[in-house]
Amino acid sequence: MSLRILHVLDHSLPLHSGYTFRTLSILREQRALGWYTVHLTTPKQGTKAGSQEDVDGWTFHRTPAADGTNVLNQMRLTAARLDEVVQATRPDLIHAHSPVLNALPSLWIGHRRRLPVVYEVRAFWEDAAVDHGSTAEASLRYRLSRAMETFAVRRADQVTTICEGLRGDIVARGVVPERVTVIPNAVDVAAFPFGARPDPELRCSLGLDGATVVGFAGSFYGYEGLDLLIEAVRRMLARHPRLRLLLVGGGPQECQLKAQVVAAGISEYVIFAGRVPHAEVKRYYGLIDVLVYPRLPMRLTELVTPLKPLEAMALGRILVASDVGGHRELIRHGETGFLFRAGDAVALAAAIDEILLRRPSWPQILEYARRFVERERTWASSVARYREVYRKALAPYGRGMD
Repeated sequence: MSLRILHVLDHSLPLHSGYTFRTLSILREQRALGWYTVHLTTPKQGTKAGSQEDVDGWTFHRTPAADGTNVLNQMRLTAARLDEVVQATRPDLIHAHSPVLNALPSLWIGHRRRLPVVYEVRAFWEDAAVDHGSTAEASLRYRLSRAMETFAVRRADQVTTICEGLRGDIVARGVVPERVTVIPNAVDVAAFPFGARPDPELRCSLGLDGATVVGFAGSFYGYEGLDLLIEAVRRMLARHPRLRLLLVGGGPQECQLKAQVVAAGISEYVIFAGRVPHAEVKRYYGLIDVLVYPRLPMRLTELVTPLKPLEAMALGRILVASDVGGHRELIRHGETGFLFRAGDAVALAAAIDEILLRRPSWPQILEYARRFVERERTWASSVARYREVYRKALAPYGRGMD
């Protein structure tokens, strides 16, 4: 009988997010390895009724949405539903994905049913907690959240995470290094054709014919530093009158960014394309000469590696990113992309200037970046690392992989 894995998830399809796309990639590759996967979402999915839902060929067990924001109630509901799914599906192990509100119920039920628990840390819940409430409330919330995360990583049978920055943080909490494995973000290279030509109709419809285009595709959060990108473009226009900025996506900062563009008097040079379906994003990538990822320096960006730069490398697009830790782990300056001093619009403008002057060297950089992705960052190679993680988790319970 094949290995049966019960994945406990914050949310899933039909919702779309980076979290969802990573999950689907993991599930597809695990199925390709011959493993059987079961999927449970917590109250965060927002399901009001119904015990399960079929979406795009995947079956998700659901937990009814909790009233209010009481995290203890959310975890209580998750634990109760998880226990039902465990009894119904008889998994070999529980694989809980961030946040810790999924890990703690999994540990409770795992202990009760004598099942190993693997906890996958995609980011720490405490890093979101500091954005809420007054300073005092945020500090208390941060300490409590951090304590919960530390408890979970110490109690899980095995811990996985998405990058070396987070792995170092987990080990620093007292977890034996051998129990922490990096399962990095990756891409499906077959879905990202290298060097695809720009879509002429789309380019024309956006008014980009004959323009040099810098751009960003993703969510408009404050930590992405898009205000710096707008300021850098403003500074460059005197030297590059055909320069255009294409921003694809949306989010909490959208109104502020549009207001910044208007105040700077550069509305004719900046195109807000809005949110586009994930399958369409590659068409917009193809219009951009230089993709920019200007993330600001903070704990989250120093520790966590993003997915978007990998997509750019796979597609064969030149990229420049701030030198925060998450980017430094992915990008080799001058070889697979370029880095600039984080938080500095002047440095960003200078970096884009230099990149535009180095066009003759672009083909070599793009080919090197694509080879890096093909060699080290495919989902097949990334997900294969779970085999040893699961073997280690099962061994103390006297169970093998098959």
